[in-house]
Amino acid sequence: MTLRRPRILALVLVAALSASGCSTVSKLNPFHGKEGPKEKASEGERISIVPADQRLEPAEALKGVDFSLPAPAVVTEWPVPGGTLEQSVAHVDAAPQLDVAWKRDIGRKSGGGVFITAPPIAANGRIYVMDAEANVSAHDAQSGAQVWRTNIRPNDGKRDREAFGGGLAYADGKLYASSGYREVVQMDAATGGVGWRTRTEQPIHAAPTVAGGRVMVVALDNTLLTFDAATGAAGWNYQALTEPARILAASSPAVTGDTVVAAFGSGELVALRLQNGADLWSAGLSRASQTSALSEIRDIPGRPVIYQGDVFAVSHSGVFAATDLRTGTARWTLPVVGVTTPWAAGDVVYVVARDGQLICASRESGQIYWMHDLNEGVKPRKKGGLFGLGGRTPPKPLWSSPILANNRVILAGSSGELVSVNAKTGAVERRAKLGSPVLVAPIALGGMIYMVSDSGQLIALR
Repeated sequence: MTLRRPRILALVLVAALSASGCSTVSKLNPFHGKEGPKEKASEGERISIVPADQRLEPAEALKGVDFSLPAPAVVTEWPVPGGTLEQSVAHVDAAPQLDVAWKRDIGRKSGGGVFITAPPIAANGRIYVMDAEANVSAHDAQSGAQVWRTNIRPNDGKRDREAFGGGLAYADGKLYASSGYREVVQMDAATGGVGWRTRTEQPIHAAPTVAGGRVMVVALDNTLLTFDAATGAAGWNYQALTEPARILAASSPAVTGDTVVAAFGSGELVALRLQNGADLWSAGLSRASQTSALSEIRDIPGRPVIYQGDVFAVSHSGVFAATDLRTGTARWTLPVVGVTTPWAAGDVVYVVARDGQLICASRESGQIYWMHDLNEGVKPRKKGGLFGLGGRTPPKPLWSSPILANNRVILAGSSGELVSVNAKTGAVERRAKLGSPVLVAPIALGGMIYMVSDSGQLIALR
């Protein structure tokens, strides 16, 4: 059952917005999808929910004011990219030294038209990862040793230009994988054996979410697809507005109780009933004042985060919002251009802007406690040219979604650098080289933090 079915427009895939030194983030790439049904949903009028004169700066009233964070807790499993069905883990106890314990190759790296987009997940003492060509592997969480490896590419011999990426989720001893090869696959988490496969009309670059016996994924054409977790049979669908351009990264739904919250490339944030897909509310995170071609991309590439009755999400078109989970009403907004997932904990919520600003805002009011420019002092050198003429200046690094661990906000960047920031003050406590670009969000398990690099390595920090 499809609730809304507009025409599928031509797609422009933005490779994570041109970060330097990273093949995943290099340029605009045109991908043309197939034309869908003749009927087309009306897009209506897009109304900005951020005041045109709103400025992004720390609040005078909050200078020197302390705030509360929950105590860090050891995480025993991380079954979806955000750690829980709400895509929210408040504060983890992990990697107090932030030393690299080991690195393990996982397969094909990003480059040559394929990209690693799948965050690692963890369960039963294993880390599960997916490379750029749909090779799924399980690794021992302590040593990194490979337990099994399965390639889930279909056997039809075909490969389209959108056949890359995807993601993983774990539930009840099963692993669920989505991919740009237009399939959703169930696997045995212990052995890697394939249970069922279900074809999809469009590629899937985001990880699934599994809840209530349903597997949920967002496809490239802004359709939320659901499948029976036991059999792979198709369930209800929801079609959001279609956009002509979107970001390489894609969002996984968040679930609490019987409510699913999904984000789309159209800038829509939608709440639905888990059991039948009934529409509860829809909000648009879009700034009407944006005029450049790049800013017109309204995508919400990061996951929506459900925390304490609110939904936190940030769009590429410049809206970071706290939305009431029950009503869909925006409680506050900030003019932040972002492509990552916010992190809510205690009294605050952290978010990374596309330009490298790490922002700590009050969860209740949206007022800013502090801001820190992660790219402060970075001066990219011009490449190419002759005698100082021509060439190009690479953009500044992009940063991953944050993780809050032991009172530090930890992020990795496209420059191959790891940064640890004091969660209360915003002061940088440590910078370290990882050896390769990282844009996929880190996760935690036990006392370790894990991340996947663009060069196809699983990195463990102790």
